[in-house]
Amino acid sequence: MKNIDIIYRNESGIAFYWKTSKQGTLKAQVIFRDMGFYFTLDQLKKFAYLSEETLVHQTCKDCPAPRDCRSLLLKTPLNDVDLAVSRQEVYEIQDLLDQTILRMEMQAFMQTALN
Repeated sequence: MKNIDIIYRNESGIAFYWKTSKQGTLKAQVIFRDMGFYFTLDQLKKFAYLSEETLVHQTCKDCPAPRDCRSLLLKTPLNDVDLAVSRQEVYEIQDLLDQTILRMEMQAFMQTALN
């Protein structure tokens, strides 16, 4: 953990900066379940939008366990990668993404304000 700066952590995952990453590039490593993504701020915003779209447009009307069934297909900013997730996991991923975006935007603002 000494090679990272944690941005945000919740029950489902963690977002952090690699201390070894280039200073000019603002990218975050986001890990949930057994997957990790290394995204720019714009990619994180797109991912957050796609998670909202998943909840709005995909429903499983006859599912006996709609919050836990991994029947939702969550698109990612990577065109070739989609994830099978539950509704509860989408909520947790949304929290992880939203808080990461907020903190990255605050950091970008502070860097701009201090320069």
